[in-house]
Amino acid sequence: MIMSGTVPLYNPVPIYNDTDEGKPVSTSPVCLEYKVATDQSLTNVVDRGQVHTSSDVDYTVKVEVVGLLPFTTYYYQFSVCGSNNTSPIGRTKTTPLATDKVSKVSLAVFSCSNYPFGYFNAYGNPARKDSVDYMIHLGDYIYEYKSNDYGYGWSINRVPLPDRTIFTLYDYRKRLATYRTDADLAYSHQHFPWITVWDDHEVADNTYRDGSSELNNTEASFVSDGGVSVDQRKMNAVRAYFEWMPLRQVDMDDNLRIWRSFSIGSLVDYIALDTRQYDRSITDLYWNTDYVHEISNDAGRSMMGSRQEHWFYSTLKASKARGATWRVIGSQTVFSRLNESLAYGNVNPLDYDAWDGYMANKNRTLQTLYENNIGNNIIISGDSHANWVSDVVWLDTHQYDPATGAGSIGVEFAGTAVTSQSPAGQNITLATANLYSQALIEANRELQWSELYYRGYYELHISHEKVEAQYFGMPTVVSRNPYEISLANFTVLNGANRLERHNGTVAVGGVVENGAIKGGRTVQTNRTNSTDTGMYLITHYDQEDL
Repeated sequence: MIMSGTVPLYNPVPIYNDTDEGKPVSTSPVCLEYKVATDQSLTNVVDRGQVHTSSDVDYTVKVEVVGLLPFTTYYYQFSVCGSNNTSPIGRTKTTPLATDKVSKVSLAVFSCSNYPFGYFNAYGNPARKDSVDYMIHLGDYIYEYKSNDYGYGWSINRVPLPDRTIFTLYDYRKRLATYRTDADLAYSHQHFPWITVWDDHEVADNTYRDGSSELNNTEASFVSDGGVSVDQRKMNAVRAYFEWMPLRQVDMDDNLRIWRSFSIGSLVDYIALDTRQYDRSITDLYWNTDYVHEISNDAGRSMMGSRQEHWFYSTLKASKARGATWRVIGSQTVFSRLNESLAYGNVNPLDYDAWDGYMANKNRTLQTLYENNIGNNIIISGDSHANWVSDVVWLDTHQYDPATGAGSIGVEFAGTAVTSQSPAGQNITLATANLYSQALIEANRELQWSELYYRGYYELHISHEKVEAQYFGMPTVVSRNPYEISLANFTVLNGANRLERHNGTVAVGGVVENGAIKGGRTVQTNRTNSTDTGMYLITHYDQEDL
């Protein structure tokens, strides 16, 4: 089955016509009515009212509805006041109260969706399957580049707008609006609640407190990048993000704060970190890799700043104290060590833009977990455009047995990109990708599975007894389609603090579809599920991505 099409670019007033850029926009407010009901036909209405929006917030609307029950599905609709002009009916679901005895919750986890690299099929698949409760996005929801800088969308009519590197408030608003024209992204937002944080590309590549890879607080950088300062660019990006994304302002006295936590019954605490924008020490900007390597162990370096660090460690302790069964920790970058000397050589073998470049911060996190006996930790991460599954270990401080997992304090599930290219290279072959993966699992004791070829997502199905992780790959993102391949499944048992082993391997059934797995087998079947029909077929695509 081939699916095609996009939704219209949201354009209530002509502010998104390139010929009108810079012209005055309407300041007149728009009146909207909303209603929320327990049924899809919107007959059993539990709340309704009027709200106004304007160009001040890019004609976006957010409503904090009152009187809703916990862990309950609701339907909603907007309409222009006094008219029959209505929005599609949306669906959402509230979270449980912290004290609720929830038996199971399921999450779909995404990161790194680059519009010109391909279609966002990964967003639509779990929505069509209706297989989860909440959508988790770990960042890189948009990218800041112009066409052909990073992504080649002309051939599939996916050119990011405005077609330039973005700096201004107008730019970020229009880029977000363009991404929302993807039909699968729109479908997912319409039918599921999202919990989001940003990574770097919501602002710029490899951001930190004082700049990014291509914009820093120097006069030369200011002049060459169009006369926009680091702080102004970040403010533009953050404002547009809070306008367009489904979240409230976290702290009215701290506009940059997005880090927060969610207590999902007594079952799980989801801790959403900001390891990019909030007070991050200088990172690898490509020209300073040797320097960042040299200072990577400095005690003062932090991925999140002292205020967020203190909150993070306190939240971990409070989660254990309240008796939550699991802690799911959302990190933008990969937490576990990844010796990537195969790709980068032995001079700088680690990814110093990830936690390996901030060893003191990483060690303080591990110290908090080990010394306070905080177990049942599941770290989820994105950013790397690849799939990784590891035991979480304080190497060189605690004994660790990679054969059994003894000595670990949790598990990390890191996911590939929705569309962004593999770190092993654009249009890499399956065979070459798997050779890289084999070398990586041999070079890293705690790394149990590596997979570098597929774009996709993964699901976490969490109960008090165990966490089950299911990884899915998209056969191709060059076209819009409902297909996905089950890549691998993993289990973490309550109290084990490690990946469950099955006859010497962590893969359920001892087999993965692709990549390299310690102690197990890779068997490529191309057995593909059509999430539109539920039927299975064998697919063969010559091109997985652009």
